[in-house]
Amino acid sequence: MKVFKFGGASVNSIERIQHIPAILHQYKHEQIIMIVSAMGKTTNALENVATEFFSGNKEKSLSLFETIKQQHKTTAQQLLQKNYNSCYNNLVDYFTEVEWLLHDKPLREFDYYYDQIVCVGELMSTCIVSNYLNEVGVENNLLDVRDILQTDNNFRDATINWEKTETNLDTITLHPQLTITQGFIGSTDQNESTTLGREGSDYSAAIFANLLHAESLTIWKDVEGVMNADPKTFSDAKLITALSYKEVIEMAYYGAQVIHPKTIKPLQNKHIPLYVKSFLNTSLAGTIISNQSEKNLPPIIVVKENQVLIHLHTKDFSFVGEEPMAVLYKIFAELNIKPNLIQTGAINVQICLDNRIDKIEQLTSAATELFNIKVEENLQLLTIRHYTKDIIEKLLNEKNIILQQQTQQTIQALYTV
Repeated sequence: MKVFKFGGASVNSIERIQHIPAILHQYKHEQIIMIVSAMGKTTNALENVATEFFSGNKEKSLSLFETIKQQHKTTAQQLLQKNYNSCYNNLVDYFTEVEWLLHDKPLREFDYYYDQIVCVGELMSTCIVSNYLNEVGVENNLLDVRDILQTDNNFRDATINWEKTETNLDTITLHPQLTITQGFIGSTDQNESTTLGREGSDYSAAIFANLLHAESLTIWKDVEGVMNADPKTFSDAKLITALSYKEVIEMAYYGAQVIHPKTIKPLQNKHIPLYVKSFLNTSLAGTIISNQSEKNLPPIIVVKENQVLIHLHTKDFSFVGEEPMAVLYKIFAELNIKPNLIQTGAINVQICLDNRIDKIEQLTSAATELFNIKVEENLQLLTIRHYTKDIIEKLLNEKNIILQQQTQQTIQALYTV
C-alpha cells in the first residue's frame, strides 16, 4: 500500500484535475490511499469568510461564501456529466454545513468557527475529484476523514487521538485500489470539525501511512522536489535530491513550507520513506526523505513574512529570572502560541511571532501584569541553515536588522520590511 497526497496546486484547475488519472495509471497495480487538499486558494478564501462572520459582517461573509460555492459548482459542471447530479447533491450538503452557521451569531471563540468553516474546502475538492475519477473509469471510494481522524478540541491546531483514530480506521473498508479522503481536518468526540494547522494535509497523509503500515508516502507538488529556497522568491533555488528526517524537521521548524512540521515523526517511527515529486513531470526523480544522512547540503533559506516583535520589559527593573519566564511559557502553552524567535536580556524579553492579531492581543493581555509591552510590526524573519559568509552578505546586506541569532549551523535575522 502507498499513500499519496495531492496538494491544492495539484487540483487548482480543470486541466490539473484531468491530469490525475495519468499519474494513478502508473500505479494501477498498487493499493492507494489518496489525501487531497482544498483547491488552489480556497482555504484563504474560506479564512476570509470566517473573519467577516466573526467580525459581525454576516452579509459580507455570505457573499464571499457564495463566490466559493459558484466556483466549485462551475468546476463540477466542467468536469462531470453523468456524475454531476450526485456530486452536486453532496456539495449542497457541505454548503449547508457552513451556511447554517453563517446565519447565526458567534458565541464561541474565533478558532472554533474558523475550523467549522475552513474544513469545507477539503470536503468540496475531494467530492469533485472522486466523482471525476469514477466517471473516467478510475474506481474509488470517498471517505469523510472526520469519521476516522479524531482529535482534541484545540481548534486550528488539533492534536490527534491516535488510539481512537486507529480504532476508527479498523472499522473502515478500504477500496482495493483507490480510497480518497481529505487532509488537514478531523473531528472531536462531539463531532465538531477541527483542523491540524495550515498545510496539515501532509500530516494527515503521514498519519494514514503510519497506521496502515504503508510502503511509502508520496507528496505530489508543482515543483520538482524539495528546493533549498522558495523558487517563487529565489530564482536560483536548487533541488535537494535526498534529505534526512532530522534535516526536514529542522527546516519545518524554522518555517519552510515544503513539509508540515508534524509530518516526519509518524514516518520516522516506522521507517517509511517520504517522496516529494513533481505533479507536472512524473519522470523527475524528486526528493527522497529517509533515515539516510546527507552531506554537502546547500544553504537552506526560509523567509517568514508578516512578523511582529513583542518587547516585554519588567515593570520595576527586576531581572527576568525563572519566575517571569515560567509565567511567560505558561501563557504560551495556554494560548497555544509558538514563538519563532526569543531573545532574553537582563530586564527584557523579545518575542518574534506570526502576526495573528487575536493571539497577540491575548498574549499582551495575559502578560501585562508583569511587563510593559510594545509591539513592533512590518518585519520579516530570515533563517539560513548551513550558511556561508557569502550567502549572509548577499541576503542581509543593507537590511535594517532588529534582532539576530546565530549558531554553528543556523543564522536567523529579523529585519524591517
